Amino acid sequence: MFQRALICTDLEDGLQRLIHFVPSLASSGLNHITFLHTTALLADRGVPRADTDRENEVRETLSEALANCPEVVEVQVDVQSGRPLDHIGQAIKTHQPDLVILGAESRSQLTEKLFGSTTMELCKRLEVPVMILRPQLISTYTVAELSLRCQNLFRYFLVPYDDSKSAKTLVEKVKTSVANHAANQLQNILLIWVVDKVTRRSLQDQTQYQVQEAEETLTTVKPGLEELGIGVETVVKQGDGITEVLDAAMVYDISCITISSNSFGKISEWSSPSFARELLRRSWHPIIYFPM
Repeated sequence: MFQRALICTDLEDGLQRLIHFVPSLASSGLNHITFLHTTALLADRGVPRADTDRENEVRETLSEALANCPEVVEVQVDVQSGRPLDHIGQAIKTHQPDLVILGAESRSQLTEKLFGSTTMELCKRLEVPVMILRPQLISTYTVAELSLRCQNLFRYFLVPYDDSKSAKTLVEKVKTSVANHAANQLQNILLIWVVDKVTRRSLQDQTQYQVQEAEETLTTVKPGLEELGIGVETVVKQGDGITEVLDAAMVYDISCITISSNSFGKISEWSSPSFARELLRRSWHPIIYFPM
């Protein structure tokens, strides 16, 4: 599904552990991996300058990824001083990744590190999908567990769907990514549609109609994915969107949840930033954001 990954780490988010799991990442279908770190600029008499000593130190640390590197994968290390956003943008032009991997904090409220400053700006600017991994989860995996996780990063996707423009685009983005790579690791997709649950008896017939309509719509989406050799299951739930999606992710052994958005700040659609933010705050599953 993905072949070229740009892994951005601040060396405190757990992603630096991935330098020891290049063979496992290669098993997930990746054949080109770049590890990126941005060091802070030094202020020398008020004039910013690169911290070359720190750059060399970090470069040496991340270069451990080159050890025992399989022939099927190319690994590069990119360390510079400056603003992370600028560095990542330049690295994308240089290394041409089809996936950017970032870490995100898990807190009760959003912070700059969680769909805030850098991540929010990246999602606004980039045309490249962004995978967001939970640092606390990666940090607690044993070596064997993390190796298995790396091998199965793209095995089973959960795709929230409501037939909106952003949902349709999300499905098309997934289909395009699969079609463009012969060595596809995506085996299964769960299409889930959540209908608001109502308790008023007078509205129950309307809700049942919405459920039936959702089921019929999902059956029309399913064949286009199955044509690519992907096993597809559809499910319609009633209740809170976030809760039902997270419950389904556990029940169906999901490896990753996918989301998309057609505009930031819009709250009327399923795949809006509000849904994405809440999902990021509450989900321990990896999330891939596909820009529109």
